[in-house]
Amino acid sequence: MNVQDLFSLKNKCAVVIGGAGKIGFSISEALAEAGASVCIASTSKKRCDAAARTLKERGLAAEGFVIDQSDEASVLSCLQEVAKKFKTPDILVNCAVERPMKKFFDDTVENWDRSMAINSRGLFITCRAFARVMKKNKGGSIVNVSSIYGLVAPDQNVYEGTDIQTEPDYPYNKGGMIMFSKYLASLLAKDNIRVNCIAPGGLFNNQDERFVEQYTKKVPLGRMAEPDDIKGAAVFLASDASRYITGAVMPVDGGFTIT
Repeated sequence: MNVQDLFSLKNKCAVVIGGAGKIGFSISEALAEAGASVCIASTSKKRCDAAARTLKERGLAAEGFVIDQSDEASVLSCLQEVAKKFKTPDILVNCAVERPMKKFFDDTVENWDRSMAINSRGLFITCRAFARVMKKNKGGSIVNVSSIYGLVAPDQNVYEGTDIQTEPDYPYNKGGMIMFSKYLASLLAKDNIRVNCIAPGGLFNNQDERFVEQYTKKVPLGRMAEPDDIKGAAVFLASDASRYITGAVMPVDGGFTIT
């Protein structure tokens, strides 16, 4: 098969949960550019519609949908709406994350529980619901967006002298996502459903200059991630270019996790 055909997502339908966010939108854009009909989904229909409109103005196939990943009824309803508008999804990207623990290690147990109820519960609900329809469709690809902090512990030195910190629930969820994805890859392989993870490094978002300097010193490639850096990995794992890859974790981190 021609390599361009391997990377093509023509006639595929992709749902990107959290697809209007900074990383999520770059993934939505990449999948649409590769030929997929992209369903941008989150709890905010307004944000998703705006993101989809940006893609449609370029002649790409996209639509906004409402989904509450922690509510099974909402997920099933979204699946039905996607199938009516386009077709049964071939691709799921889990990119949404709730980060309620703004006081970090000193935050409340209730906010920890909120994170589990949305992030952990949501990952289980969405992966199971989409896997069931993919099985009927003879296969599919699930791409879960984890983090370098699902692979390694945060280096506290990069935060020194800043107000930035990593919440305790974040590496818990992102590390759990990686092992759950490996579990699913084993479980669903017989149904021709592949499950892989992307583990992005820190994304530049106009953070405190001191943080950027300290973080960048840890990165062999010498900079923070940009949204476009995630696009290639997303298309690769969603497409037939990775058809013999499942249960893998792809760091997109400039080498952060190798040092």
